[in-house]
Amino acid sequence: MNLQSLMSKRLVTVELDDTLETVKEIFDELKVHHVLVVEDHRLIGVVSDRDLWKALSPYIDSIVETARDVATLHKRVHHVMSRKPLTLQADAPVSAAIDLMLAHRISCVPVVDGDNVPVGIVSWRDILKAVAHPMGPGVSVGM
Repeated sequence: MNLQSLMSKRLVTVELDDTLETVKEIFDELKVHHVLVVEDHRLIGVVSDRDLWKALSPYIDSIVETARDVATLHKRVHHVMSRKPLTLQADAPVSAAIDLMLAHRISCVPVVDGDNVPVGIVSWRDILKAVAHPMGPGVSVGM
C-alpha cells in the first residue's frame, strides 16, 4: 500500500507571517491537527496542534486572561513552526511514513511532489484507520 491510497488531500495551509490566532481558528473550526506552511506554494514547515498549544498562554479564553496572554495569539507562524519537515512522495510505501514517524517522533508526514509542493498529508490517525479497516470504512475483518 502506498501513501496515495490513504493520504488526505484536504490540505490546510498558512504562510510564514500568519498569526497563531489564525492557526487556532483553523484548528478550532476545521478540526485538523496540522497545518502546512508554504511559501510560493512550496512546503517550508508544519505547525501541529501541540506546537500551537506550547506557544499560546494557557489562560487564553479564561476569566483570568490578561493582555500578555492575548499577545501570544499575535505571534507569527514562523516563530513556532517545525522547519524543513520530513516528507515523502505519494508513491512511497506506508511503511516509510511509519518509519519516519517512529524514528523522529512526529505525528504526520506531508506528501509532496517533485517540486516540494504539498499534494497530501498522512497522519498516524490515517494509518490507524487503514489498519483498523483495511477494506474501507464500515467494513471490518473478524479475528
